[in-house]
Amino acid sequence: MRWTFTSDPEVYAGAAEPWLLRDPVHNTTLLTILRAVRGGLWGDDLLMGWAEHEGETVAAALQTPPHPLLLADMPAEAVRELATVLIEAERGIPGVRGQVALAEAFTDAWWRNEAERRCERLYRLDALLPPDPAPEGAARTAGMDDLELLVEWSQAFQAETEGHTPLDLTPLIASRIGRRELVLWEVEGRPVAHAGASAPIAGMSRVGPVYTPPRERRKGYGAAATHAVTAKARADGAEEVLLFTDLANPTSNSIYQTIGYRPVADYASITFD
Repeated sequence: MRWTFTSDPEVYAGAAEPWLLRDPVHNTTLLTILRAVRGGLWGDDLLMGWAEHEGETVAAALQTPPHPLLLADMPAEAVRELATVLIEAERGIPGVRGQVALAEAFTDAWWRNEAERRCERLYRLDALLPPDPAPEGAARTAGMDDLELLVEWSQAFQAETEGHTPLDLTPLIASRIGRRELVLWEVEGRPVAHAGASAPIAGMSRVGPVYTPPRERRKGYGAAATHAVTAKARADGAEEVLLFTDLANPTSNSIYQTIGYRPVADYASITFD
């Protein structure tokens, strides 16, 4: 097995994307991030690698600093080999994210210790069910007039879920608005929650983020926004609709199941000391 790395998104896509598309459900994160990278939303300091065995791609990984290294659904042997190659190359990474067993395999082989872990669960839509009880309000697709608000909410979401304020999200949010991926839930014309769903890739769309400002929570708006954006994804051609939840938040895990999402696999995001 041999790992190859490149700084060219198109070279990486040519080598890794066909393999990733064999399982768009378990590789949902890499596929959606790769589309953003190819769209120019990250700089040059990217870590993009794939492994080959007998001329065939068998593994892939991707990092967009300062975020963790993303692991595709691949053999544990490939993960351990990846860690060894990166150590020899003296490549520093802040953390790793992937299915639990794979993230742990990488961590066991890495030279820095685990400092923090966030556990997530991947869900896929079974049959879409309406929120019960149905909250007041209605959904609409976000437009460029909503950019400032959605950047503010997205920054707040990142700060809550990852514990830090990220880089300027304006280019990312603007591109998602341009692809009509973001939905607002409004009550009497006032936005109270929002949700996004990626434009379908090989029939797969991933919901996220879902954010409700603290003052509007516990009113069903997040579930309503998720239901609306899920229905939009299906109407846009998605055969598989997926989302991740934080396992430390039992409320969100319960809510998404009530509207038709079912568990697929558990993931870990591990930060190194």
